[in-house]
Amino acid sequence: MVQSIVELRNVPGTKAAVGWAGGHTVVVDRPDGKAGGMGLGFNGGQLLALANGGCYCNDLRYVAHDLGVAIGEIEVTVKLEIDGAPLVVTDAVLSVRCTTLHGPDAQTLIDRAWKACTVVNSLREGVPTRLLVIDGS
Repeated sequence: MVQSIVELRNVPGTKAAVGWAGGHTVVVDRPDGKAGGMGLGFNGGQLLALANGGCYCNDLRYVAHDLGVAIGEIEVTVKLEIDGAPLVVTDAVLSVRCTTLHGPDAQTLIDRAWKACTVVNSLREGVPTRLLVIDGS
């Protein structure tokens, strides 16, 4: 089994958070003026869309590598529909354009990456999620 662990902490002087995994960081915030947000980073919905699309882009590369295919271009757009109270994502649509320089046509990569994509499969299957409260008093 593989584990992925990220950490998040508040950013002093703001109401934003910084998250990291290894040497990579990202700022998480709300839009400027919304619940103290300053628009310093991505909101949760944007991060979910980025995780969805980013994982799929990586899987296109993994599949291409496994098949010995050179990719020309990748364009992925992720559209989330968010509704309700509390807000939940009700639909996620990934649009992809991919070209190959040689080997199988891009549709082969597109289909195999779609079947292999960790984030897409996790959301589609409904990943169990729990909250563990650590006493910070």
